[in-house]
Amino acid sequence: MPRQTTTPAGVLLAVLATIASCNRPSTNSDDQPSTSTAQTDPLQLPFPAEIIEPPWLESRRQAQLEIEFDVFCDFAFSDQLEDSAIRFRNRSTPDSGRDYRPNHYDHGNGMAVADVDGDGLYDIYFVTQVGDNQLWKNLGGGKFEDSTQRAGVAAKAIGVSASFADIDNDGDPDLYATVLRQGNILYENDGTGIFKDISKDSGLDYEGHPSAAVFFDYNRDGLLDMFLSVVGQYTTDELKQASRRNSQYQYYAGFNDGFSGHLKPERTEKSMLFKNEGDNRFVDVSEKVGLQDESWSGAASPIDVNEDGWPDLYVLNMQGHDQYYENVEGNHFIDQSRDVFPQTPWGSMGIKVFDYNNDGKMDLYITDMHSDMSENIGVEREKLKSRMQWSEEFLRSGGNSIFGNAFYLNKGNGHFEEISDQIGAESYWPWGFSVGDLNADGYEDVFITSSMNYPFRYGVNSVLLNNRSEQFLDSEFILGVEPRRGGRTAQPWFELDCAWKDRNHQHCQDRSGTVVVWGALGSRSSAIFDLDDDGDLDIVTNDFNSEPTVLISNLSDKKPALSFLKVELIGTASNRSGLGATVEVRVGTQTYTKVHDGQSGYLSQSLYPLYFGLGAAEVIDQIAVRWPSGRQQIVSGPIAINTLVEVREF
Repeated sequence: MPRQTTTPAGVLLAVLATIASCNRPSTNSDDQPSTSTAQTDPLQLPFPAEIIEPPWLESRRQAQLEIEFDVFCDFAFSDQLEDSAIRFRNRSTPDSGRDYRPNHYDHGNGMAVADVDGDGLYDIYFVTQVGDNQLWKNLGGGKFEDSTQRAGVAAKAIGVSASFADIDNDGDPDLYATVLRQGNILYENDGTGIFKDISKDSGLDYEGHPSAAVFFDYNRDGLLDMFLSVVGQYTTDELKQASRRNSQYQYYAGFNDGFSGHLKPERTEKSMLFKNEGDNRFVDVSEKVGLQDESWSGAASPIDVNEDGWPDLYVLNMQGHDQYYENVEGNHFIDQSRDVFPQTPWGSMGIKVFDYNNDGKMDLYITDMHSDMSENIGVEREKLKSRMQWSEEFLRSGGNSIFGNAFYLNKGNGHFEEISDQIGAESYWPWGFSVGDLNADGYEDVFITSSMNYPFRYGVNSVLLNNRSEQFLDSEFILGVEPRRGGRTAQPWFELDCAWKDRNHQHCQDRSGTVVVWGALGSRSSAIFDLDDDGDLDIVTNDFNSEPTVLISNLSDKKPALSFLKVELIGTASNRSGLGATVEVRVGTQTYTKVHDGQSGYLSQSLYPLYFGLGAAEVIDQIAVRWPSGRQQIVSGPIAINTLVEVREF
């Protein structure tokens, strides 16, 4: 049975008390409350009102506490942001606040994790729309320091996503940051965590509306190539002025009908495949290899569907059908979308390939964000598929769409069965996945950043514990992920001058003076990794227009018989990081299988060791690696548990 926890009502009332006392919140931009003290305290306006104390939070918590858990759940996460010393704060453009327009600005930003300086500790790169991206160096013991200026990776643009990848096989992670309409940035790492901007000569300085960048070796030549997923034009050519910390910046105003862009061919921007030619130079080979995708795409993932050793590609479409391209020996791709996946989510946002049931075959989990936006629903329907309210004229799906998440169970021989409803894989307002064995029982669990912000209600992040491949169990309240630190569900979002410049704003009707509008908190991206090197997996999020959460697990304290293995891959004939490798760990009669693809969270690609929870195992019998080069390698046991094993390709 799950343990009992204290009600969040007290801390929520404390938030209400803060608003009632009208303490002026501290922010750093002119569309949010400033740090100056006004003569008259401003009016605090939560919008919608229930974001301060959502009436359904307690009942949802109680419902989870009543779930009968067979799997180990006697552990919890706690948000250690303050102790971590991380002071990053994501900031959004006014299009997601004071000048709210329904477009893709509200999709927010990614984050990425890697050991940038080779000290064995994993550092975090956060992306923001306004201000500088930031690199936070891991000092050990859960402590971090801002290394952005030293590393030279501030970006100073309207940021979107980030990916770490060793593009030159020199043993250190390089960094690629996508930005809006100003040219993506490729940073080369010198091995000490100091980066050089090599974008101009690399061929990767794409200017447009990019989303995520996925590094993988499509032709198996030992160099990481890159697929850049592109959304489509959701901004106008109107440059608007805004300010942050008394400095000015510009951004392109978004369309008011951004989510109808798939109906307007003139707004299409194709995603692209870039071949790594060596010497840090990339060439667009999309047309040459027949991979010309016009989806409104937020992400993609390699997956070897036909198990021929060549990485195929699944491309998400956030406004229509997903696409699947079969890789023909690295020479070209064939569109097999409807043959292999006849029905896909209509509004796909996140994707993760992993072995859900430990049968050695890679399954595919996809989140659908946009289908959830066709209707306002209560929490009682959040685990159900959407009742689609948009017409076929808008959808253009031919009746072949799934209006919600999809979970494709791999049946072998290129066949999949969609089982999302049977296993409890539905969620509400989902962005992307992070997958990891949170309780180290040998089965992969899932963390989904799930939310909207102003002007929507509060939405919880989702934790799904894998009940030994029978189903997923909702666990965010049981494990301490919800409610958030201090019971917070909202924060000041922007400030209005209702006496003068903002007097025509909707929130200034029948109001005068200064009004501080509050919006719901919400996460966008996440990463699961062992942040403090204590043998269990922690979770870090990049929240939208807010500070992150740093969720530290106490599993290593609560589970004395903790058993795990970390595997670090070093390619030689393959790419140096071994991206694309499949690793099998055998313990007695059980085999655990993982593909090393670096995919963790929305808009992100990271480089850190594979983590295998081993249940009650006391020794490991064998590690087997299938390298991207095609080589197969066995590391024979006995191998000690609770260790990091480095496997070098030979």
